[in-house]
Amino acid sequence: MAPIRVRPTQADIEIADAISAHTGKSTERAAQLLTWGADEHILCGLAAGWWLYSRGKAGPDRRVADHILLTTIVASALPHVLKTIFDQERPDRRTIQGHLRGVPFSGKRLDAFPSGHAVHIGALASAASEFPARQRNLVWSVGAGLVLTRVVLLAHWASDVAVGLLVGALTERLLRFVTDYGRGNIQ
Repeated sequence: MAPIRVRPTQADIEIADAISAHTGKSTERAAQLLTWGADEHILCGLAAGWWLYSRGKAGPDRRVADHILLTTIVASALPHVLKTIFDQERPDRRTIQGHLRGVPFSGKRLDAFPSGHAVHIGALASAASEFPARQRNLVWSVGAGLVLTRVVLLAHWASDVAVGLLVGALTERLLRFVTDYGRGNIQ
């Protein structure tokens, strides 16, 4: 048991109850498929692939790929550390109606806080703030959709996702001091 117990807010409970009452099996299946887009294993593989591809590119492209790979690795490890400090029961463990409507069980019962998927997306969305507008907006839009799947699946409370996005963005901003990313000398 972790030393700090986090409780859901009233708004979290109301959102989860509304999802439980209105979701369906097809919605939950679609969310289960889409949520893989924010999985740490998928993102680390993509970042490593981009990093390898960038080795044949110019210096600025390599430095961007270096930052993205480091950010992805750190953002993938950080939720595991945080979940040893914080316990919070997942919303899918508090519903019967939701399971009858197709809500699956997600992860370990007390590992709701923070959302690891949201940490990953928050970090990458923050890094994307340096991209050209079309690429940045694409990353932000896809990221928003991916993290919403965690709420739809009742894997996380809405506040877990919000905190995860913030933790990810702050992590990426701190890593800029290590990689020099975003200081005008990269792109």
